[in-house]
Amino acid sequence: MLTQLSEENSVANRFLAELRDVEVQKDPMRFRRNLERMGEVMAYEISKTFDYSEREVRSPLGIANMALPDDQPVLATILRAGLPLHQGLLNYFDRADNAFVSAYRKHRKGEAGFDVEVEYLSSPSIDDRVVVISDPMLASGRSMVLVHKALMRMGKPKAVHIVSVIASIEGVEYVQKHLPSSTHYWIGAIDEEMTAEAYIVPGLGDAGDLAYGNKV
Repeated sequence: MLTQLSEENSVANRFLAELRDVEVQKDPMRFRRNLERMGEVMAYEISKTFDYSEREVRSPLGIANMALPDDQPVLATILRAGLPLHQGLLNYFDRADNAFVSAYRKHRKGEAGFDVEVEYLSSPSIDDRVVVISDPMLASGRSMVLVHKALMRMGKPKAVHIVSVIASIEGVEYVQKHLPSSTHYWIGAIDEEMTAEAYIVPGLGDAGDLAYGNKV
């Protein structure tokens, strides 16, 4: 299943527009906050897919019957660009367990291509858990597939949700080909083009650099 938020009119489109805007991008705090807001919107949408049970909640004046989620998810993100998006998800899923994965592009010396390296993983068991993996940009899709593979060493999840703010068509096709068919994708917008260096066009640029400063 794939849900593209930009296909419907909502306030998420304003957050997405500001993330793309080169003038607004000059304010790193605003950029991080907009990524966080997108995470909050995604969390709300994802929550609709959970299993719920009715429970009694005591108020000062009586008992209210409320449908509450049965599970709290495991939120996983790819360092470092994924941190603000992850925080947005965590703002809503505030009882979630968390997982962090280090993945980066290792450029080949003297060549235009690159390999994706996964170096670090911190995660609880994901056995029979709902797992949400977030990364702002789904470009080639290779990082997401490798991170998914690394996380699956931690158990067999109940469900997996992939969250990205912007994706390329090529990246979406790649992950759909290499990840289980039951995976649900939540994407702000899908762009048609990708450069030879695997940057999405029009995209928004390098999310990690815009959020935290240029890296060496």
